[in-house]
Amino acid sequence: MSGAQGVEDSMISPMEPHWKWCLTLLVVLVSAHTDTKVTSSQHMDDFIRVLEQVEYRNPGLQPVNVLRGLRRAAGLRDEFMQHFLGTIREDSTSEAPVMDSNLSDFIGRAVHHQVTERGREEGVVLTADGTTVAMSPVLLGIEAGLVSKTRCQVRGLYPLTLARNLGLSFQRFHSSLLSHRLGPDGCWDDVTSPQVFTLSDKPSLATDALVNGGMDGVILGMEVSAQSQRPLKLSSLLRTYYCHHLEVEGLDTAPRLISRLRRENFRELARPPLLQRQVVRSLVLQRRLIDHSTMLSQEKEELTAVVREGIKEFVHKYMDCPAIIPRCQWGAAPYRGTPTPLSLPLSFMYIHHTYQPGQPCLTFQQCSADMRSMQRFHQDDRGWDDIGYSFVAGSDGYLYEGRGWHWQGAHTKGYNSKGYGVSFIGDYTSRLPSQQTMELVRDRLASCAVGGGRLVGNFTLYGHRQLVKTSCPGDALYSEITGWEHFGVRECVQYVQM
Repeated sequence: MSGAQGVEDSMISPMEPHWKWCLTLLVVLVSAHTDTKVTSSQHMDDFIRVLEQVEYRNPGLQPVNVLRGLRRAAGLRDEFMQHFLGTIREDSTSEAPVMDSNLSDFIGRAVHHQVTERGREEGVVLTADGTTVAMSPVLLGIEAGLVSKTRCQVRGLYPLTLARNLGLSFQRFHSSLLSHRLGPDGCWDDVTSPQVFTLSDKPSLATDALVNGGMDGVILGMEVSAQSQRPLKLSSLLRTYYCHHLEVEGLDTAPRLISRLRRENFRELARPPLLQRQVVRSLVLQRRLIDHSTMLSQEKEELTAVVREGIKEFVHKYMDCPAIIPRCQWGAAPYRGTPTPLSLPLSFMYIHHTYQPGQPCLTFQQCSADMRSMQRFHQDDRGWDDIGYSFVAGSDGYLYEGRGWHWQGAHTKGYNSKGYGVSFIGDYTSRLPSQQTMELVRDRLASCAVGGGRLVGNFTLYGHRQLVKTSCPGDALYSEITGWEHFGVRECVQYVQM
């Protein structure tokens, strides 16, 4: 058996969609007749509920005008934004949503992005899938899509969502004013009622949350521009994208336009040469509009070289690599003892299944509970320092960080120092993980490891049973991985099930 001894703290499953709609309608109806009480939680669900209140109080107001009202509340109106979206008229009341101070204050906090001296990132929200998103680039991208006159060719889409932030970060890094070009991620104080998001390292000018929001802004902006009929409500668009409930088949039968497929959708829209051009053009425009100066041709050539290097890192980190939920986000207990560093690059990847938990996890909440359960079993029952695996694949579209890239695991006895141990949550004796989940490990994680210098290019992939007396990773999954690239032929160690 490989994995945890059951799930001891499985969480309550999400409410069925019709219950959520009924509850939302009740909140809206009550708020229409009383003073608005706005939760302080920085969760996407709460942001959408507040947005529904704004829309209810302003029936018939077009989504683009709702967006302009949100921009006004958050102070998003510099010359760069106005160049693409126009000026917000202060004296316009017929085209602006009516909001009381509570709603306006909440929207300002949720949308206005900044990083404090204490490393807290504001203007970000936690989504139901466990990722953190900056709201300003999301809303700017949607507004650009709504005001576009040409389908699928949205003026200002990349500059407003991603390009300017990326370019400024690349420039500052090149000037040695930043420690990193991109990132980092961070963690919330509480994933049930999130209020404070603290970054894990010194911030660049393009944090993970800003990049997530930028990718979402590109995807949603392009989507609304291509629709023959524009969405009637902004809240419905955001709810469909961020709050989709996966069925048993997981992502294999999920709709295309959901946040869990952010990186896949963005890869289809954005090519590295396009991103590079958009970043350079954004910085040239920024210089002209904000700094009121012109960039000389030699300076532009130097800038292009800086951007080219930055885009390479961006493509690797956010387009080649899968999204990985960090330990602090799934609620990991501290490591016991002193971790042993790995000597990179490694030469092997070992495939496991958890057996127990035996069912695939389809939500961030359930996958996190499974991770905590496995960690307790490994630490308390097995006496290990930490959860044994390097990474764990949920069926919710995400990988979960175990020991991670740099620390030796406890997954494949006798071989822990030579390779990464990657486990799929579930029992795959007689069935397979979803195709999306297998692609996450087979294609994305492997490519990321090789591209980042963590695995050698000609690495060998083994099933757990080929090295240790075990039935892991299950008959069905083992049969599947024998057809994967890099699979290594080797006699399985005989296992007798008692």
